Amino acid sequence: MPEISRRNALILGGVGVASVAVGGTGFVINQGRSSGSTLGTIAGKSLVEPTEFRSADGLLSVDLETAPQRVTIAGRDVNALSYNGGVPGPTLRVRAGDTLTVNLKNGLTDPSNLHVHGLHVSPEGNSDNMFVTVEAGSSFDYQYELPADHPPGVYWYHPHLHGFVAEQVFSGLYGAIIVEDPKPIAVDRERLLVISDITLDASGNIPAASPMDEMAGREGDLVLVNGQLTPDMTARSGERERWRIVNASVSRYLRLRLDGQQLTLLGIDSGRFESPQEVDEILLAPGNRADLLVTGSAGTATLRALSYDRGSAGGMMMGGGFRNGEEVALATFTVGGEGVDPQPAIPRQPAQRDLRTETVNARRELIFAMGMGGGMGGSMMTPTINGRQFESSRVDTTVQFDSVEEWLLTNTSTLDHPLHLHVWPMQIVEQDGQPVDTLLWQDVVNIPARSTTRVRIAFEDFSGKTVYHCHILDHEDNGMMGIIAAN
Repeated sequence: MPEISRRNALILGGVGVASVAVGGTGFVINQGRSSGSTLGTIAGKSLVEPTEFRSADGLLSVDLETAPQRVTIAGRDVNALSYNGGVPGPTLRVRAGDTLTVNLKNGLTDPSNLHVHGLHVSPEGNSDNMFVTVEAGSSFDYQYELPADHPPGVYWYHPHLHGFVAEQVFSGLYGAIIVEDPKPIAVDRERLLVISDITLDASGNIPAASPMDEMAGREGDLVLVNGQLTPDMTARSGERERWRIVNASVSRYLRLRLDGQQLTLLGIDSGRFESPQEVDEILLAPGNRADLLVTGSAGTATLRALSYDRGSAGGMMMGGGFRNGEEVALATFTVGGEGVDPQPAIPRQPAQRDLRTETVNARRELIFAMGMGGGMGGSMMTPTINGRQFESSRVDTTVQFDSVEEWLLTNTSTLDHPLHLHVWPMQIVEQDGQPVDTLLWQDVVNIPARSTTRVRIAFEDFSGKTVYHCHILDHEDNGMMGIIAAN
C-alpha cells in the first residue's frame, strides 16, 4: 500500500512520541496545558461504556430526552447537557434494513433537533431532516429507514440546529450508532471509545466560548473517553479487540497512536477497506470515526492524541483556546497474563465502489475562506463557503438525482476545514493535485489549510434537501454551511 500523507484520514509509519505523564495517586493536575479548571478531576478508573439499545426483529425504538443535569464527567459532578442522563448518550445498535425510531424530547431551555451523522437515510420528512426545529419543552418523532445494503460501521448522533450546535455538543449532547456487520468479525472483545473534550470551571460549570474560541473552534481543557479521564483497559496477550472510535469533539483533531500494540484499521467513517490496513497512527478530524482492531502484546501502552497542526489565523489566535502542539494521554491499555489462541484471519470485505471508473455528470468547486467581515464579533474573521454565509432560505447547490459529481474543495484559509456532507458519502480521489490510489470513502473529509482536495459523490437512493458544512462546529454555527438539494 502506498504511503498516505497528513492530508489523508490515516497515517502510516509515523514517528513515536514519548507519552505524557498525567497525575499521580489517581489525580490529574494538568492534561495538556496548565489550567486551574482541571484540579480535582479523577483519572485511572476502568473504562465504562454507555448504556446500549439493540434492534430486534428489524426495529429499534428509543426515547431520547435532552436535559441540563448534574452528571459525572472526569470523576467530578458537573453541570452539563445529556441524553437520558448520560454523557455520552446511549449507544444505538442496528442492522442494515432496520427501522430506527427516536422520540426526541427537548428538556433544554433552547431549541434543538437530531442528526444521525453518517447514516445513509432520507433527509426529508421525519428522517434526517436538518430543517426540523424541536422547541424547548416539545417532542418530535423521528423515523429512519436504513437501506438493506447500508454499510456497516460506527456512526453517531448529535443536535444540528443552526446556531446552537457547537454549544450543545460541547456541553455533552452526543452518542454512538453502530450498524452491525452482516457476518461478524471474530474478536475477543469490543469496546466503544467516544472521545470528546470539555472545559470546566471551579464550580463544575462549562464556561461560554469567547469570540476568539469561536473563530478558532473551541477546544476543551480536558479530553475525555466516554466521559472519563484517562481510563484503564486490560486484556490478555494475543487477544484481538475491536475498538469503535468516535471523534465527538467540536474542533479538536485526534492523531491517535498506541505504541507497542498491533493496530489493524477496518475503515474510516462508512468506508470499509477490502483488505484491512496495518497502521501506526490514525488521524480523525472532528466528526470522523475509526473501526479498529487491536491485537494485544504484553506490556502497558498509552493511547495518545499526538500534536496536530491545524493552522493559525495570522497571529489572531493569541489568548484563544487553540491547542496546536498539544499532546494528550487518553487511556491506558495493559496487556498481561497467559496468551490466548489467535483469532482466525480477518476475511476480505466486499469491494468498495470506485467512482473513478464512472461517468461524471457535473463538476463544481467549493471555496472555504475565513475573510474579515461582520461575523463573529464584527472585527473577527468570517467563515464562508463560496463567499457566502449560511442562509436558511437559500439553496446553494442543486444536483441531479441519480448522478455522479466531482467536487474540487479549495481551502484558501490558514486553518484546516473538515467538510461533512449529509446523506451521501464522498470518495477522495485527489489531494493537492496528486491522485489518491487507495479507495477512500468518508463522510467527513479534511481540507488542510491552503490546499485542495477533490472528491466524487453519487447522489442516489434519496432525493431531497440537506446541508454540507465545516465540522468545526463553531465555524458551522457562524456560517460555513450551505444547503444542497438533489432533485
